[in-house]
Order: sequence, then structure tokens, then C-alpha cells
Amino acid sequence: MAKCVFLDRDGVLNEDRTDYVYRVEDFVIPDGVVEGLRQLKAAGYLLIVITNQAGIAKGLYTRDDVMRCHNYLQEQCGHLIDDIYYSPHHPDYDTRSLTRKPDSLLLEKAIAKYNIDVNQSWMIGDAPRDMYAGKRVGVRTVHVRHTPTQPAVGDWEAQSLLDASKRVVDTAS
Repeated sequence: MAKCVFLDRDGVLNEDRTDYVYRVEDFVIPDGVVEGLRQLKAAGYLLIVITNQAGIAKGLYTRDDVMRCHNYLQEQCGHLIDDIYYSPHHPDYDTRSLTRKPDSLLLEKAIAKYNIDVNQSWMIGDAPRDMYAGKRVGVRTVHVRHTPTQPAVGDWEAQSLLDASKRVVDTAS
């Protein structure tokens, strides 16, 4: 069985904005992200992005826009990411969907496809919904907190993806 780190996108792999990130020119990769991904990959983890992309349901951007940003990230990190799963839904605009975090259907699909051992796997995200989705499938969670006033709801907390990656690798050693 494989071990995996599931990664939220906005706020973890790229800087989040008050509006949506769907153009490559707005896709800013924070310092340490590529190094963190390299550390996780070197430790033998599959890297799978799990992201809500409600802007699709809202008509603000397309699935192609999501994939252009993902392909840009892949180019910048040397194609370390194994897969991306995204939910294009929003309950106020199209439908309620179990693919949208905090539900866990996207993680469940990846677990089945890649034969992932949840006992050796993690979810790294910056929102409580990421932590809840990870806990639903039984993986450990790391909450990347950008502000100290934000409540930590993960098993661990970190200040960045690089910090989270070090915690995951150290815990697995």
C-alpha cells in the first residue's frame, strides 16, 4: 500500500486571495513550497491535491483555468505532484456534493485508485474543512495556520507547507 500526503491548494501550495485564484499570473507560490514538496516526495509519499473550486459553479472560471494553474505549479516544482482532484461545486450555485470538503469523497476516490494506506497518510490544509475531510477518512492532519487567532483543528499545526512537511517526515522517521 502507498502512503500519501493530500494537499489543499489555495493557502497551502499558492497564496490565497480574497477573490479566486484562477489565472497563472495570479498564482503565487510561497517560499518553501517546492522544497516542502521535494522533502515529502523524497520520503516516499504520493502527493495528491484535493481542492474546492467553487468559482467554476459560480461561472467565474473554467475547469481549464484550474488545470492551467495546476500545470504551472507542476512546472515550477518539477512535476512532483501525482494527481489533482477538485470539486467544481457550490451548494448555493449548482448542487450539494460529497466531493466538496469538508466531505471526503475526493479523498476516498484517491485512496481507492492509488491503494493508499490511511494509517501512513496525511492531509495538509489551511482551513477547518480540510482537517474534517482528512479525519473522515482516517488520515492524520496538519493545519497550516496563517494567523495565530485562527483556531487549530488539526492533529498538528504548522506555519507553512515547508514546516508541515518537516513535521510529517520527522513523524514518519
